[in-house]
Amino acid sequence: MPLLPTPPRSRSASYSDAQSLSFAEAALENAKKEGLWLAVRARWVALAAIAVTVPFSNPHWDVIYYEVILLLFALIGFGQVRVGRAGRSVPELALMFCDIALLVVTAVLHNPLDQTHGPAALQYHYPAFIYFFVLLAGGVLGYSWRTVITMGAWAAGLWIAGLAYVTWQNDPADPLSQRIRAAIGDDPQLIQRLDPGTIDYGMHIQIVVVFLIVALTLAIAARRSNALLVSHVALERSRTNLSRYFSATVVEQLSANDEPFREVRTQNVAVLFVDIIGFTRFADERSPAEVIATLRVFHGRMEQAVFEHGGTLDKYLGDGLMATFGTPFPGTADASNALRCARAMLGALDDINRDRTAAGQPPIEAGIGLHYGPVVLGDIGMNRLEFAVIGGTVNLASRLEALTRQKNCTLVASDAIIRQAGTETGAETETLAPLEFAGDQAIRGIERQVPVWVQRRAV
Repeated sequence: MPLLPTPPRSRSASYSDAQSLSFAEAALENAKKEGLWLAVRARWVALAAIAVTVPFSNPHWDVIYYEVILLLFALIGFGQVRVGRAGRSVPELALMFCDIALLVVTAVLHNPLDQTHGPAALQYHYPAFIYFFVLLAGGVLGYSWRTVITMGAWAAGLWIAGLAYVTWQNDPADPLSQRIRAAIGDDPQLIQRLDPGTIDYGMHIQIVVVFLIVALTLAIAARRSNALLVSHVALERSRTNLSRYFSATVVEQLSANDEPFREVRTQNVAVLFVDIIGFTRFADERSPAEVIATLRVFHGRMEQAVFEHGGTLDKYLGDGLMATFGTPFPGTADASNALRCARAMLGALDDINRDRTAAGQPPIEAGIGLHYGPVVLGDIGMNRLEFAVIGGTVNLASRLEALTRQKNCTLVASDAIIRQAGTETGAETETLAPLEFAGDQAIRGIERQVPVWVQRRAV
C-alpha cells in the first residue's frame, strides 16, 4: 500500500513524530504481551507433552527429578509473563537467564535420584542441546531482537562453561571407560563414539556455532517483524487521522492514491457551513462545562451527518463547522450529497432539541449555508501544514449561512448548488429539499446579487 498523504490539519513535525513514537511503543507493548502469552502457552503445551512421554522413556522413580524440572520451567515461564514488558526489564532478563541455566544444569549434571553412576562426560553424550532451540524459538515470540541475541549468547556461553566443568570433573581412568577401551582397541573413532568418558569437543563447538547462527537469523527476523509492525502502526494511525476529516469511502481512496495534497489544483466543490444561532448569548448564560457539553453533542451529530453523506470535515469554527463535498476528489453527486447532509443536520438538530426539552433545557437553533462552485485545493504553510479549501465559493457559502439570521430561516442555498443537484439527480429542483426560491439577494462582500433558496423555520 502506498504511503498515505498528510492529514489535512496543521501539526508540527516534532509533535507528529512524538505521537507516532507513542503509538509504536504502545503497539510494541501489546505485541510483546501477546507474544509472551503465546510463548508461555506453547511452552506449557510442550512441557505437558514431555511430562507425559518422559515416564515411558524412563520408567523409573528417578523420573520424578525431571518432572520437577519441567514444573520449574513452567513456573519460570509464568514469571516471565508477569514481569515482561517492552523495553529493558531486569527481572525478565534474570528469569531468562534462569531458564537457560536450569536447562544447562539439567543437561550437564547427573540426576541425583539415579543410582547408576558413570563418567561425568557421559551427560554430554545425550542430545540435550536440542532443547535450547525450543527455548530460542519460543523467545522470538515474546522478546526483542536484542534479547534473542542475548539469549543465544548466554546459552552458548553456559553450555561451554558446562563443558569446561565436565572436563574438570571427568575421570579418564573411570573403570567403565577402561573396560570399553579394552574391548574396542585403538580405533579412535569408535572410542570417540562409544567411550562414555570422552567428549567430542569439535562436535559441541560446531553445535554452538550453528546455534549462534540460528539465534542471529531469528534476531534479524524479529527486528524485521518489529519494523513492519511500527510501519503498520504508522499507516493505521494515518488512516485513523484521515477518518477524522473524511468519510470512510474517501479514506479508502486516499489510502490507495499516491497524489499528494501539496499539489495545488482547482475543482468544483459543494461547501456547507453550519453554525449555532445566538451562541454568544447562550454561552454567557451558562457554565463552561454546560457550554462544552452542548458543543460536543452538536459537533458530534453534525460531523456524523457529514461523514454519512460522503463529505469532508474541513474545520470546526467554534460553535459551528465547515464541510466540503467533492474533496479531495470530485464525485458524481457532491451537490446533492451536500443538500441531503443539510437535511440530515436539521433532523439531527430536532433530535438534540427533543433531548434538551426532555431534560428541561431550552432548544438551540442553527443556520446552514450551501454553495457550489470552483475552489482552490492544496496544502498551505511550511513547517505547519494545513489542507486548505479556499476561494470565492467558500466565502459565499459562509455569507449564506449568516443570511439565515436576516431571513429568519434554517437553511440558505445558492441557486448554483440547487441547479447542480438537479443535474446530478435528474430530478426537479423543488423535489431535492423543502426549499422555496427567495429571489436575488444582496450578499455582504459580494458585488453581484445571488439567487438563493431558503428553508423556513417550522412554526
